[in-house]
Amino acid sequence: MGSGYANDAGFFLIDIFVGLYVLVVLLRYLLQLTRADFYNPVSQFLVKATNPPLAWLRRLIPSFGALDAPTLILLLCLQLLEIGLKTFLLGHSPTLIGLVTLAVGELLKMAIYILVTALFARAIMSWFAGAGYPPLAKLVYTFTESVLRPARRILPSSAGLDLSPIAVFIVLMLAMKLIVQPLLDFGRMAL
Repeated sequence: MGSGYANDAGFFLIDIFVGLYVLVVLLRYLLQLTRADFYNPVSQFLVKATNPPLAWLRRLIPSFGALDAPTLILLLCLQLLEIGLKTFLLGHSPTLIGLVTLAVGELLKMAIYILVTALFARAIMSWFAGAGYPPLAKLVYTFTESVLRPARRILPSSAGLDLSPIAVFIVLMLAMKLIVQPLLDFGRMAL
């Protein structure tokens, strides 16, 4: 009975320390991928928080154009560490294919949730446009704009109503159900 409480405490600590750092590194990667404002204070915080391991990895692994391989490898390693520690606490010995598949699925799921949250935040902030644009609002705007722009090319504006956030939300949810969820299910079965 006591080991269940210890496992819960262990999961909590893993989620806080490893999971939170995975989120910070993933945010940095997504903002870099969408060419969001690098000089924004939030972006600067993300860069400073993730620079120590990335500076070391960049010496070993080159980037390939827009594909920042060192950041992706750091993300994958951190996610593998998180899942590996949790399965160890449960007393399981995971397989490599299960760990990697589950790690990729979890990272994709987190990226989709970040995008959906940013879209909702942008929609809510648009209601208060007269209140000014704090640094976080500007960052959310530039981050989501790169995702909404392709949808606007496909969907014409109808009577001043922008339907692109709804279209992007639908595409993201379909990706979650058709790509990410099967990856997660396969990873859990293979684990």
